[in-house]
Amino acid sequence: MKKLIKNGTIVTESQVFQGDILIEGEKIKEIGEGLDAGDAEVLDASGKYVFPGAVDVHTHMDLQAGKHRAVDDFYDGTVAAACGGTTTIVDHMAFGPEGCSLWHQVNEYHRLADGKAVIDYGFHGVIQHVDDRVLKEMNEIAGKEGITSFKVYMTYDFMLRDGELYRVLCQAKEDGLVIAVHCENDGVINYLRKKYVEEGRTQPKYHPLSRPARCEAEAVDRMLHLAAMAGDAPLYIVHLSSREGLLEVMKAKTSGQRNFAVETCTQYLTLTDEMYQDDKEGLKAVMSPPLRKKEDQEALWQALSDGVLDVVATDHCPFNYRIEKQAGAHDFTVCPNGAPGVEERLRVMYSEGVVKKRITLSQLVKYLCTEPCRMYGLYPRKGTLLPGSDADLVIFDPDKERVLTQRDMHSAVDYTCYEGMAVKGDIDLVMQRGKVIVKDNEFLGTRGDGRYLKRAKSVLAK
Repeated sequence: MKKLIKNGTIVTESQVFQGDILIEGEKIKEIGEGLDAGDAEVLDASGKYVFPGAVDVHTHMDLQAGKHRAVDDFYDGTVAAACGGTTTIVDHMAFGPEGCSLWHQVNEYHRLADGKAVIDYGFHGVIQHVDDRVLKEMNEIAGKEGITSFKVYMTYDFMLRDGELYRVLCQAKEDGLVIAVHCENDGVINYLRKKYVEEGRTQPKYHPLSRPARCEAEAVDRMLHLAAMAGDAPLYIVHLSSREGLLEVMKAKTSGQRNFAVETCTQYLTLTDEMYQDDKEGLKAVMSPPLRKKEDQEALWQALSDGVLDVVATDHCPFNYRIEKQAGAHDFTVCPNGAPGVEERLRVMYSEGVVKKRITLSQLVKYLCTEPCRMYGLYPRKGTLLPGSDADLVIFDPDKERVLTQRDMHSAVDYTCYEGMAVKGDIDLVMQRGKVIVKDNEFLGTRGDGRYLKRAKSVLAK
């Protein structure tokens, strides 16, 4: 079946123009003006933007985190993603049992996702200890599974020490793989958390104080130096939240370091640490790194405008406020870390970014669609509108207005951090591989229609 999208304003990472898109089967066949296909179903996009389907390369579906499990599995979470204009995710695996092989979590995540996801998906591997077997398995998994990126942590129970990080980076350089890293200084964080608890300062407002911005900045700087020592090994810094961390990124760029990219998230651009002042509601925003201050937001927006950052993702990791989050009601240190965001991202970024002239339309597509795919080996199949690309796209009405509320969303979680936010612009229709899966905020897709994506190598590793 052919489909013809007529008269839309087509937005790519480099162009904004009036035109038509002819879709044949699951692929974009042709893009141009005045296209005609007599046997095609015609969708009129007059007055609307046509974006590539958004790509979120930082989600945590069905994550087991200590005693708690994220409430979105790969069905609920990908339905929410689809209704927010995201047609592809690359999910970060949780830690497995102590001492397990890298294959353990690969197999576990196929069990969790296959047959459930409604949009296309891939995985990042996770490294929680380092030995010769693990280093060998990285390349095995890349070759057999198309998992060409692995995540490491500089904090939490399965954090890696500097020597281990360096070994992983050297192996990644040799194999052409990307290492994604959560950058925070574990020693200082654990000292501060213990100190606040001992002093009885356990309300949510102490969460950001226990993870100050300089803890992020120090770890970002250290990780960049380790990557440089490993021959500019391919590095991807996840969820940058602070001005201080950004300054370390800019320093590395100025010094000429290559092969690294930096992600921030919607929440760090639009929410602040004022949310923690409410002793009850503040639990909703307990995430790591924590929300920062207005000046951090401004610095991150400027970095997007200037092209210093590469990707805007979500770190979607939802726990119910009325259930799991209440574990931290009397002690923020035992509140599960994470918040929802996969459904809100495109609407919030358009309204807060494009409408407020902080970024351009093409930059919106660059940071939410194209660059995530370049970073993680999915371009040009995903993340752009080109002949031969998958027919994943969003028809977006810039004139619609909406107030975001959990009641209208599709995640299994019981809240949104954006409750009551008025946004300009809304999604009319979402298409994946030529099939309409969302229309007027109603999910029309099918459980299990999402396909597992074997990814190629990143542009950082080529």
